Amino acid sequence: MTVDFLADEPPRHAPREPGRAPFWNLLDAPARTALRTAGRMTTYSAREHLVVQEDLTDHLVVVGRGWVKVTSVSAVGYEAVLALRGPGDLIGEQAGLDGGPRSATVTALTPVRALVISSGAFRAAARDHGVITRAVHQILSARLREADRQRTSAGADPLAARLAGLLLDLAATHGRRHASDAVEIALPLSQDDFAGLVLGSRRTVSRILEQWRTDGWVTTGRNRLILHNPDALKRAREGGRDTP
Repeated sequence: MTVDFLADEPPRHAPREPGRAPFWNLLDAPARTALRTAGRMTTYSAREHLVVQEDLTDHLVVVGRGWVKVTSVSAVGYEAVLALRGPGDLIGEQAGLDGGPRSATVTALTPVRALVISSGAFRAAARDHGVITRAVHQILSARLREADRQRTSAGADPLAARLAGLLLDLAATHGRRHASDAVEIALPLSQDDFAGLVLGSRRTVSRILEQWRTDGWVTTGRNRLILHNPDALKRAREGGRDTP
């Protein structure tokens, strides 16, 4: 289900990480109307950038339909996938609020329809509707907690366990079940994306996936991954299998 910016009520069951409500769902009807009035609807093709790291633009974006990935490239060229964002999520709030350069690039994974709002218009709407400011604070707090969990996991869990957990989470939020009961992750993610999401090297992630393919746990293709044995992946997530 997708957000409809023409409706007063947002969806209640858009797929996402358990327990994390999207920004748009945290607003009341007057606040949503104010933001719709302040912004403009824009469409993006798959692989098109919504914002680019280090740019000095300061607009904010609320995703209406589709999914995007948030990536950041380090000084030595390592690209980390910081998050996946979807219907109802707010993007670009950091630069929009502090005026600094973009800290990450946001790229459409699928065709995206989004509400683009200038930082000035967003602030004006927030002054008139306190729920907007409260919603921003709530999502910033949730993202900080999410980042803390990722750092803790990266320091404590084997890469195979992190990758298994990621695949199971993506299957739960973006899974498309086949007639055979296999579950395909319905997002066009590459092995580079998987590596970035678990803060690992592509080489190691590729080696793990190759072993899991041999074991019959998964099938992979170009930007395509199908889970055949989620129980085995659950054991790997819990540390029941050594990293290949």
